[in-house]
Amino acid sequence: MIAPTLAPVFLHLLADRKGQPAALLFDGGGFAPRDPASVGAASLPPPASGTAGQPDDATTPGTAGEAAQDAAPLALSGVLIGLPAASSCFYPETLAGPLAEALAGAGWQPLPAGELCRADSMAALDDVPPGARWVRGDWALDTPAKGAAGQAAASRGLALQLVQLVANDADTHEIEALLRRDPTLSYHLLKLVNSLGMGTGRRVTSFSQAILILGRQQLRRWLNLMLFAARDGDLRTAMLLARVSVRAMAMELLARRAGLDKHQQEQAFMTGMFSLLGALFGMPLAEVMQPLAIGESVKQALLAKAGELGTLLRLLEQAEHGDFGAVAASLQQLQLDAADFNAAVAEANQWMLSVTSGAGQSHA
Repeated sequence: MIAPTLAPVFLHLLADRKGQPAALLFDGGGFAPRDPASVGAASLPPPASGTAGQPDDATTPGTAGEAAQDAAPLALSGVLIGLPAASSCFYPETLAGPLAEALAGAGWQPLPAGELCRADSMAALDDVPPGARWVRGDWALDTPAKGAAGQAAASRGLALQLVQLVANDADTHEIEALLRRDPTLSYHLLKLVNSLGMGTGRRVTSFSQAILILGRQQLRRWLNLMLFAARDGDLRTAMLLARVSVRAMAMELLARRAGLDKHQQEQAFMTGMFSLLGALFGMPLAEVMQPLAIGESVKQALLAKAGELGTLLRLLEQAEHGDFGAVAASLQQLQLDAADFNAAVAEANQWMLSVTSGAGQSHA
């Protein structure tokens, strides 16, 4: 008997009606439903960009066949099983068979199509129908309102300067001096360091302590996160922080599974973290990246999707868009299997939940 083959899966972040990260939706688009007729309206193409008020395409019919469906419970890694303890977790109500049973047994809940809508612009977020509890889509990638962009620009500009200082191995007192110029940034940094429990057994109350405890590599990582920390007046930042956290950690984990060395793994994380800076600042990514001294491989990955890092970034974008055929092709190019991808996706979402919780975000 031929061993059944797993298919790649992905977890989509859902917002509540107020635009806050609130739930995860399982997308097993690579698994074929046993009864194609059961897919029904869910097989319709997604709404046009910027629309709302229609049920979202909560699941996409796959072509993996019954072998993959029978292997479905194997797709549930330990982390995936544990996710419902940290967040509301759903699977499309049209999903059936062993995969749906395994998810339900792990605490995941079926999501009726009428409770989910799609919004791909900020304007569409204002038109969520009364019956919809959850919102999926790319509205958080929309250009920020002028007022919100102006309020956040100065603080994010300081954060970019901090990233540059750390990248250039500046003295600690230079980093501290810049941190003192932004109370919001300082608050979020100290809150994150304390909430993540660095094993010190004591509270971190100063910048020098935080820098010493984290070390330069981790400080650079958390400063990257701070770029996306909540800013007054910009509704998008909570979702952007969550989405970019998944991208960054998934890229690092996949780089490790692909056999890349430690330095390349760190570059993979940075690539994922910087990939949404253009959306965050509401300007071309190339302009945002210009003042940053980053490696050529990261720059080429971000601006041209070139090299191994570019392929990893493209893989995550394909999964976000539900293009599982392209995901399978990219995995083959990277010589990764679906089990590696699924485990990385699950672990990255678990990490995202811990990070956004520490940053004061809500996961009802």
